[in-house]
Amino acid sequence: MTRVVVFVVCLCVIVGHVTGHRYHNETYDAASQQLPEFRKRHPVPIGVLTKVTGEPLDIRDTVTLNTELFDNRNHFRLTSHLDRERLPERVVHSKGGGAFGYFEVTHDVSEYTKADVFNGIGNRTPVMARFSTNREKLGGNDVTRDIRAIALKMYTREGILDFITFHIPLFFYKDPINFSLNGRAFRRNPRTGLFDTTTSWDFTSLRPERMHSNLWSMSDLGIPDGYRKTDYFPLHVYEIYNKHGERFFVKFNFRAELGLHNLTNAQAMVIRAEDPDYFNRDLYNAIAEKKYPCWKVEMDIITKDKITKLDFDPFDMTRLWKRGSYITVPIGRLVMNRRVDNHFKEVEQAAFSPDNLVPGITGPHDPVFRSRKLFYPDTQNYRLGVNHDNIPVNSPLYVKTYSRDGVPPVLDNMRDAPNYHPNSFNGPMPFVDEARPKDLPVIFHSNAIDLQPMAEFYNEILESDAHRQRLADNIANSLRTAAPHVVKNTLFIMTYVDTDLGKRVRTSLKKLEKVSQQKRRREITQCFEEQDHHHRYH
Repeated sequence: MTRVVVFVVCLCVIVGHVTGHRYHNETYDAASQQLPEFRKRHPVPIGVLTKVTGEPLDIRDTVTLNTELFDNRNHFRLTSHLDRERLPERVVHSKGGGAFGYFEVTHDVSEYTKADVFNGIGNRTPVMARFSTNREKLGGNDVTRDIRAIALKMYTREGILDFITFHIPLFFYKDPINFSLNGRAFRRNPRTGLFDTTTSWDFTSLRPERMHSNLWSMSDLGIPDGYRKTDYFPLHVYEIYNKHGERFFVKFNFRAELGLHNLTNAQAMVIRAEDPDYFNRDLYNAIAEKKYPCWKVEMDIITKDKITKLDFDPFDMTRLWKRGSYITVPIGRLVMNRRVDNHFKEVEQAAFSPDNLVPGITGPHDPVFRSRKLFYPDTQNYRLGVNHDNIPVNSPLYVKTYSRDGVPPVLDNMRDAPNYHPNSFNGPMPFVDEARPKDLPVIFHSNAIDLQPMAEFYNEILESDAHRQRLADNIANSLRTAAPHVVKNTLFIMTYVDTDLGKRVRTSLKKLEKVSQQKRRREITQCFEEQDHHHRYH
């Protein structure tokens, strides 16, 4: 046993020496102590084992050897349940973790919104958050160059309020028809079963609006150091209104109190090999140690009068708002302070929709949101059933509805209340929100591709030449196996974004090609030397 321990320690040192980095989790690994902690809380068995019907299970029914196999009801129930116990995997954001916490109002924003959740300094609202990566499937690796997200559910006194966020402040596209196409372009090749850079860069070069998000993810911001050390953005422009009916257009921001911390390629490579669940483990352990992940919540605001006079489309999700066009107002603080008790119950069954809104927030007007408000509930109906809002983790604090029956859970199924509306028998009645705006803005969107936001990202947000070079190197490394015409088209667009960007990527590609050729020559030379040695030996 001593020899084995020494060997493992030495191996870790070797890995650290070769890569220049060594994986070290800052937090105590509470995740590995979950079962010992359970045993400590329960020094004796927690009860008598039963069948799913509640019937106590005789110990003789826990084996099937030397029995009538097909008469063993426990065996049948156990195995048939196993066949059916998985939900369909999410199409995107399949892998994730979760936590519970609260949102606390720290500033008075009543002049902008009447939403109860954002009013009353000190007011606390319970929340549930699901943290995830965009492209990774269940069992995938956390530490990849990918988009991270929080899907946030607020259990307000006026209903469920959901925010769907990215860790970069812009979206992939502005035309919702690209949702399924974009997803397929970044999936595995249908024949090889491998991720194929040719398909992803081919789609991006033919949909240049996609390039902006690619630049963000290929930069140093592409691999955050865990879920709790990065910002999150709901992306849409929300229309909000106050008790007087005055409306404003806002973007919400969740700013990490720990600040932004990102992993280098070398660090990510080591962690990826050592701990594929690094993000989820870090989140679990941090909360266990009471190092609660926290974000300051704020909103960028443009008034109704000003939004019609801007020289850019503020509803275009593929770009940032121009500096000076808005003011930023703090709202409150998001704190995640409780781990989930059961991952499947509280994370896999969690259902989110950006159309889950509350009075004081009428919602966005962009076409991506209008598409999402239809298809997010459709997705949840497929995965969890038409009554997915009745699952405990998704249930609002108060609900009276005329929707009933269907596949369980149905809760109290509205008992004996009338099941139609309107009715004259005192069923639940709608209310009148007198402050809600009575007209809708008409927005026309351009199909033209605007490269200016990408140029601003490259020249202003990336503040150093070293960062720009790392971006170029990452792009080149991703492009090196793509088809030649795809590389050509991509370089063409990047040169139009900024000639320096195109030049750097082209130079990095040439260096990679030269290194590859030198490696190939060394391999050939080594092969001949081994053959020559073999002949001389014989």
